[in-house]
Amino acid sequence: MIWGVDPGLIAGLFAVAVAAGCVDAIAGGGGLITMPALILSGLDPVSAIATNKLQGSAGSTSATLAFARRGLIDWPRAWPIAVTAGGASILGALCVSLLPRAVLDAGVPVLLVGIALYFATAKRMSSEDATARLTPAAFALSLAPAVGFYDGVFGPGAGAFYMVGFVTLLGLGVVRATAHTKLANAASNLGSLGLFAASGHVVWPIGLAMALGAFLGAQIGSLLAVRLGARLIRPLLVTIACAMALRLLSDPANPLRQAVLGLIAPG
Repeated sequence: MIWGVDPGLIAGLFAVAVAAGCVDAIAGGGGLITMPALILSGLDPVSAIATNKLQGSAGSTSATLAFARRGLIDWPRAWPIAVTAGGASILGALCVSLLPRAVLDAGVPVLLVGIALYFATAKRMSSEDATARLTPAAFALSLAPAVGFYDGVFGPGAGAFYMVGFVTLLGLGVVRATAHTKLANAASNLGSLGLFAASGHVVWPIGLAMALGAFLGAQIGSLLAVRLGARLIRPLLVTIACAMALRLLSDPANPLRQAVLGLIAPG
């Protein structure tokens, strides 16, 4: 046993984190892989979320470093966005119990399907930058803290929401948008992780092993994203967004699912 945890379980979750880190570095959604694995390993929901934030922080930080080494992050424009996203995620984590979860459960799948449709049909999906619709300062004061706050409260799809903003509002090409998304993701992940760690919910033996796996996987994913660009990122974004929407709707308690089933089979 390692700190009271079965070494076989740690090895298995490490492998899961490598795969999730690779996918997450390209299109986000790594939590679709890691969260079920953590729940199946026997962790309670709160500990699973907290431990997932640790591995997610490692993966997004790793991807950020990999993209930064290739000169894909414009730091003067990017750091205010990261700061506001991180600060808002802390506020979101503090407000978890105050916000109507049913609204998020019902609304987020609809938004994710909309994002999937956007990326599937958008004409301009290349690695070339386009004209921005917002200044970086305006972006840092509007969309970045909004998504960061959401990431602290709930989380699924945060990377996709950042990605849409960087592409449509700041006019970044797909690869540079992915790089800036990873930086914003890292900031909002680290912000909420700080609160979870302080509250003692992180299972450290599992979390640290998965963090190492996610760090390594993100290096692989970022390399693939840079080499293949929109050819890889676009279809994976569409797939991940749809998968996250279906995952949320698979919960029998999801209010949107209940409403649709009520319309189909009233009474």
